[in-house]
Amino acid sequence: MSSYALLSEGGNVDFMIKGLFSYDFFGHTVWITTSHVCILIVLLLIITFGIFANCSIRKAAKVPVSEMKTPGTFQNIAEIVVELLDNMVTSVMGKNAPKFANYVGTIFIFILISNLSGLLGLRPPTADYGTTLPLGIITFCLIFFNKIKYQKVSGFLKGLCDPWPIWAPINVIGDVAVPISLSLRLFANVLSGTVMMALFYGLLPIFVKVGIPAALHLYFDVFSGAIQTYVFCMLTMTYITDAIGES
Repeated sequence: MSSYALLSEGGNVDFMIKGLFSYDFFGHTVWITTSHVCILIVLLLIITFGIFANCSIRKAAKVPVSEMKTPGTFQNIAEIVVELLDNMVTSVMGKNAPKFANYVGTIFIFILISNLSGLLGLRPPTADYGTTLPLGIITFCLIFFNKIKYQKVSGFLKGLCDPWPIWAPINVIGDVAVPISLSLRLFANVLSGTVMMALFYGLLPIFVKVGIPAALHLYFDVFSGAIQTYVFCMLTMTYITDAIGES
């Protein structure tokens, strides 16, 4: 598979989503696109890492303390990832961190690997709004659920009317805008990087052999991808913490 194989068409790099094949489902034509394939690859990578990490930790737990050896490299990596994610969630959510560490850690890993998948020649799944919007909606549902759970219906309605009842429609729009802003911010930033790389490969192929794409991938896939992952998760934790309140 050549570089950016899932972005190419007839030798020219293309950043558009392509239908790979279709099938009939109850009279409707359903397409499997490059986004579906890339999401599947990302999920397989995450699941494979999780299985190996689980096996590594289970084997370590069976070794008596007196015979325990220095943890292997893979186990160290898995422990570092978990520790970093736990520290990140704890620093923002405090005592509420244990309840949401798994969710935040999961979306962090998924978004980060999706953003980095451009290094593997894939079209980042997060460059498809059909991927980022569900993430925003899930976060919105979690925010709304915790707001009702901790602030009760009375507290929720009081918040909508703050500071005056006339502001209620504006506050409703602000709440509804949360999943849209979360998803659009991630989608737009990742898509812009994908478009830039596609244009570079398609219009300036002569520079591909001199290493310039490596520097661009470092910025658009690694640096920008990591920043957007952190921003999405940080906003998620902030919104949830605000929904819980002082409870």
